[in-house]
Amino acid sequence: MSQSRSASDVLDRDFLEIRSRILDLAAALDRIDRASDRDRLTNDPRLAQCQTALQTLLRSDPNRAELVQLLFSDPYQDDWRQQLPIAPRIG
Repeated sequence: MSQSRSASDVLDRDFLEIRSRILDLAAALDRIDRASDRDRLTNDPRLAQCQTALQTLLRSDPNRAELVQLLFSDPYQDDWRQQLPIAPRIG
């Protein structure tokens, strides 16, 4: 049976990686903001998804990872195999 770690243990172990990822994200957003054509992205759904994901991260919810994953996922389709542009294998 595995024991869950304390919040302090998780933060001690993961803080530097968390900090690094946040800095990478901040740098990417800065590059977007400084780009000469920034105003062309006003209606870009990808930027809207990123903004929604950031808002989700700020919530106190134990399912944030799931919510963000669903935000960037396509809805399930029963006929997904038929939708793939791959020819079926023979033999």
